[in-house]
Amino acid sequence: MAVSFGEALRVWFKIGCLGFGGPAGQIALMHRILVDEKRWVEESRYLHALNFCMLLPGPEAQKLATYVGWLLHGTRGGLVAGILFVLPGALVMLGVSLLYALGQGIAAVDGALFGIKAAVLVIVVEALLRIGRRGLKTRLMLGVAAAAFIGIFFFALPFPLIVAGAGLVGYFGTEDKVAMQPAGNSAAWRQAARAMLVGLLLWLTPVALVVFTVGTHHVLFDIAAFFSKLAVVSFGGAYALLAYMAQQAVDTYGWMSAPEMVDGLGLAETLPGPLIKVTQFVGFLAAYRDPAPFSPVAAAVIGSALTTWVTFVPPMMLIFAGAPFIEQLRSNARLSGALGAVTAAVVGVILNLTLWFALHVLFARVEETRAGPLRWYAFDPAELDWKAGALALVAAVLMLRLQRGLVETVAVMALAGILLRFLL
Repeated sequence: MAVSFGEALRVWFKIGCLGFGGPAGQIALMHRILVDEKRWVEESRYLHALNFCMLLPGPEAQKLATYVGWLLHGTRGGLVAGILFVLPGALVMLGVSLLYALGQGIAAVDGALFGIKAAVLVIVVEALLRIGRRGLKTRLMLGVAAAAFIGIFFFALPFPLIVAGAGLVGYFGTEDKVAMQPAGNSAAWRQAARAMLVGLLLWLTPVALVVFTVGTHHVLFDIAAFFSKLAVVSFGGAYALLAYMAQQAVDTYGWMSAPEMVDGLGLAETLPGPLIKVTQFVGFLAAYRDPAPFSPVAAAVIGSALTTWVTFVPPMMLIFAGAPFIEQLRSNARLSGALGAVTAAVVGVILNLTLWFALHVLFARVEETRAGPLRWYAFDPAELDWKAGALALVAAVLMLRLQRGLVETVAVMALAGILLRFLL
């Protein structure tokens, strides 16, 4: 079926504007439009492409859009699909980040963010339950999840190390009775090499500009380096990455407080586009608070754009490089085993994120404590914030019991937080 480029352009823009609900909602939206309504791609091909995209780092929904765009119109189709999937939400997040930075101290804004924090805690719990049901089907996977949680929560092991270890366990722990076949041909390999070269140049050019203009000791360089590293280890979806990113942004770099990190996730949940655009919020605040020699707003806009660029360019590069080989990887059991083990590790990492968020939402003061290689979080039970606990309970009833939608729950909790702030 021939699809005009103009029609595809309109559809990708529509998907970018309506992509609410996190990865699951965006993948379902694209399935409804691309498979059921437009019939631009077959069901089996769509699902196989999704499995391939989950093997690569980066937001799976954006990678899937890029791949389908490539199938329809080649490189230009992939570029348009990938960019329009991100751009509308990124522009909205930029505006919201500016309002957040300038609106702190306003009672209504603070109240809404207080309610959103409670919703975020329940959203992360729901993600933990959903991914746990999907990924923990064997004792081996349970063991991988437990090891990942212990490693990151009690020993502060780096997230990339946990992902790599889980992938190796899954790869070598899976028997593949099908002999490995050479993938692709010389033309495919040339296309992959060209895509990697162009992608690397596009990815690293803004980083080089930062080095030449403000040097390696500026916050913009820290933003570029950190989120570039994050882009290539972002296996397992946004929630897995958030735990690592939140602790680095709060504890290592000191760019923001833990409650502000929760605010950023809540805002990202309610806006269209990939959930991982919360990185844009972090980059915005980091540059806003250390702007010299720029003005705070100018530095924040640069930090926001730089973060978005180095977060989303690498996954698109990998899709263009790997697209020619996707069919050859369909029956590779070892790669599927590696993906399954990474998914299991992600459950343990998200459990770490859940506890980290819960402590910082429900208690007024939480301190990281260490004894040798061990790390834990100390808090005073007497400092429990009963208002935050009550709002979290309401959010849990809405999402887990009444099955209300994500955006609806966040909106209700924001309103509840405003009312609570004015009444008590």
